[in-house]
Amino acid sequence: MTQFAEEMYDEVIDEIAPLFEQHWEEIALNKDKIKLSPDLSKYKALNDLGILRIFTARNEGLLVGYFVVIAQPHLHYQEHTFAMNDIIYIHPDYRGSTVAYRMIKYVEKVLKKDGVSVLMINMKVFAPFDNLLEKLQFTNTERVHSKYIGD
Repeated sequence: MTQFAEEMYDEVIDEIAPLFEQHWEEIALNKDKIKLSPDLSKYKALNDLGILRIFTARNEGLLVGYFVVIAQPHLHYQEHTFAMNDIIYIHPDYRGSTVAYRMIKYVEKVLKKDGVSVLMINMKVFAPFDNLLEKLQFTNTERVHSKYIGD
């Protein structure tokens, strides 16, 4: 049975780091120009400020998914805490099951209890999970366009 928890940065980052690579291989654009290089010191700093939240999905202790959010009062709506996802990942062996659904429900419950008003989740358009978010009553609210302009 898959278990969900909020875990502390120092306790889980070494387990998450290898999955970052697999996740990057699946979804990154411009891989030939932009290499994976997570700034773990900034993640640590955000953790130390109390705004980085890391949620995990484990099957028999094995990390099979993670959902990382930055939760802080919004710049436009300072009375409301928004939790914006940094990254969400479910190992391919666990997709098509209820793991993602249950993990998001767990995250919602914990964040709501902690006073978060809005949970925002973004996704790559070529790796969509809109149907799942619609089942969870999320609303598609924004579009983001990107263009590589480096050398």
